[in-house]
Amino acid sequence: MNKKSEIKIFVELDEKKMPVKIEWEAADAEFKGTKPAKTLMLSLWDEKENVTLGIDLWIKEMTVAEMNIHFHQILFKMADTFERATRNTEVAAMIRDFSSEFAEKVELKKDDKK
Repeated sequence: MNKKSEIKIFVELDEKKMPVKIEWEAADAEFKGTKPAKTLMLSLWDEKENVTLGIDLWIKEMTVAEMNIHFHQILFKMADTFERATRNTEVAAMIRDFSSEFAEKVELKKDDKK
């Protein structure tokens, strides 16, 4: 028998409809109640329209430094997911290489050479 799991996302908006609080909970999570988040990036594939739909939100308190780290980690996660889904190690390596270049460009990785 198939099992269904529910994931809930709660977004509190200010008077300008900007996110000020993001929380989530999942029925199968290892924790009870809601968990806070500063950003949310959700991508869904619409097979009928053959297009990716997305929701990208972040709260005002999310710093540029945190966003740089977040994107760096997302890029690596995308490489891992792509490799698992397609078994294409060459393209996954390209994505990881880009992620490393991104980290250097936004100065996540400091070059210790002087």
